Amino acid sequence: MDNKEKIYQPELQVKMGWLSCWKEMLREIIESRELIWRLFVRDFLAKYKQAVLGILWAVIMPVVVVGVFVFMNRAGILNIGETSIPYPAYAILGLTIWQLFASGLSSCSASIVSGGSMVVKINFAKESLVIASLAQSFFDFLIRLFLVILVFLYYRIVPAWTIVLFPFSLVPLILFTLGLGLMFSLLNCIARDTGNMVTIITSFLLFLTPVLYPEKKNALLSAFTKYNPLASLVNGPRDLVISGSLTQPARYFAMAIFSLIFFLLCWRIFHLVEPRMAERV
Repeated sequence: MDNKEKIYQPELQVKMGWLSCWKEMLREIIESRELIWRLFVRDFLAKYKQAVLGILWAVIMPVVVVGVFVFMNRAGILNIGETSIPYPAYAILGLTIWQLFASGLSSCSASIVSGGSMVVKINFAKESLVIASLAQSFFDFLIRLFLVILVFLYYRIVPAWTIVLFPFSLVPLILFTLGLGLMFSLLNCIARDTGNMVTIITSFLLFLTPVLYPEKKNALLSAFTKYNPLASLVNGPRDLVISGSLTQPARYFAMAIFSLIFFLLCWRIFHLVEPRMAERV
C-alpha cells in the first residue's frame, strides 16, 4: 500500500495564491466543524452554568439601555424624533441587531488568548476559536429575538412580509463582525488590553450610529453615517422587518459587498499570521 507524504513548508501560506488559500482555509473550517461545535458547547456551559439568572442575562442589558433611552425621551432630556413604530419596539429591535455585532466582536477578540493552551499544544484551524465565540454571540442574539417578539406583540405590531429576508440581511453584518474579530483577536495576542479598547469603541459607536434613534439630518452625523458600514448593516435588517423596504438600498448593498471583501482580506491576513500565533499567546 502506498503511503502518502505531506510536506509542511513554513512559508506555504505566503506562496499560495489568494484563491487557493481561501479554498484551503474553507476546507480546514469544514473539517473543524465538530471542534467548533464542542467549543461552542464549552463556552455556553462556562458562561451560564454558574449564573443565577442564566440566559436571562442576554436580555437584561438591552432592556436596561432601552429603558434609559425611553425615560430620557419622555422626560425631554433627549429628542429621539419620530419613529415609524412605537419607540420601545424600534429601539429594542435595533439594539438587538447591534448587540450581535458588539458582543460578537468582544468575544471574538478574546477567543485566541482564552484558548491559549489549545493554540500552544494542538495543531488545528485557529479560526475555530473565533467562529465558536461568534456562534455564542449569535445564540444570545436568538434569545434577544424572543424579547423583540414579546415587545412587538405588546404593541400589536405586524411585521412586513420582508421579514422572511431578515436572516439573509444579517449575513453582511456577521461577515463584517467576523472580519474585525479575526483582526482584534490577533491584536489581543500582542496587547492584552485590546478587550477594553473594543468595549470603548463599540460603546462610542453605539451613540454615533443610528441604532437607538432614526437617522438625523445633521450634516456632521449624516456624513459619518454615510461612510459607517454599521449604520447600513444594522438599519437594513430593521427596515425589512418594519417597513418592508430598504431606506438606502444602494448604500446597504455597497456595504454588504464591502463586508464580504473586508472579511476575505482579514481571513487571509489571519491565516498568514497563524503559524506564529503560539509565540504570542
